[in-house]
Amino acid sequence: MDVKQAGASLDTLISSFNTRIKELQELVIGRNKVKALEFQMQSIKDRLREETEAIPKAKKLIEMSVRQQTKLKSMLTHMPSGMHTSLAAVSTRNASNGLVQEINNQNIGLGSLALEEEPAPPPKEKKSRSSPPLWYVTADELDSLSSYMKGRLTLDKVNAAINDMAAYAETSAQLISAPKHKLPENAWEKALELRDILKNDAVKGKHFFLESDIKGPALKLDNTGKAILTVLRHLGRINETRIRQHRVITLTKP
Repeated sequence: MDVKQAGASLDTLISSFNTRIKELQELVIGRNKVKALEFQMQSIKDRLREETEAIPKAKKLIEMSVRQQTKLKSMLTHMPSGMHTSLAAVSTRNASNGLVQEINNQNIGLGSLALEEEPAPPPKEKKSRSSPPLWYVTADELDSLSSYMKGRLTLDKVNAAINDMAAYAETSAQLISAPKHKLPENAWEKALELRDILKNDAVKGKHFFLESDIKGPALKLDNTGKAILTVLRHLGRINETRIRQHRVITLTKP
C-alpha cells in the first residue's frame, strides 16, 4: 500500500469516527429530551392524583351544604309569615356558622379551614400550575461565546444542567403548594421559607430554586457547575438575586 492509499484510508477512518461522534451527540440530546418529557408526564400524573383526591372532599362539602339548606327551608316553613323578613338574615348567619362548625368537627382536612394549624399556601391561579420551562442552549449560542467563557463546556453538559434546574424549580413549586399534612417534618420549614421568598417581586410569578438546591446529578457547585451558571446567565436562561440569606435563581426566557 503506497502513501496515497494509506492517507485515503486514514481520511476515511477519521470521517467515520466523526460521523459516529455526531450520532452519539444526537442520541444524548434525544435522551435528555426524553427525560424532560418523562419528568413533565410525572408532574401531570401527580397533579391529576391531587385533583382526584380532592373530589371526595368537595362532594362531602356539597352534601353538607344541601342538608343545611333543607334545614333552613324547614325552619322557614314553620315560621309565622310576619317573622320571615326579620329572621331570615339571622337564620342564614347562624346556619352558616353552624355549617362551618360542622365541617370543623368532621375534620375533613380542608386546608382553608385549618388556619390555626398552618399558614395557608399561596392562592392558586385559575390556570393549572405550569411545569418549569426547558429552554435548551443551541450549538450556535454556545459557539458564539468566547473561548475563555466557554472553556471545556460541551452542549450536552450545559443542557443536562438545564434539566436539573427544571427539576429543582419543580420541587420548589411542589413544596410551596403542598399542605402541611402532605409534607415530611423536615420539609415544612423549607416550604415556609420558599413561600416567604415567593412574596418578593423579583421571583413572583416565576419558576425558581435556591443555590443550596444544586446537588446534581449533572449540575453541581464545583468549578464546572459555576462555569455553566455563568454561561446560562450570559445567555439569558437564568437570573440570580439575593433574598436575605438565600441566593435565589429564577428561570428566564431567552
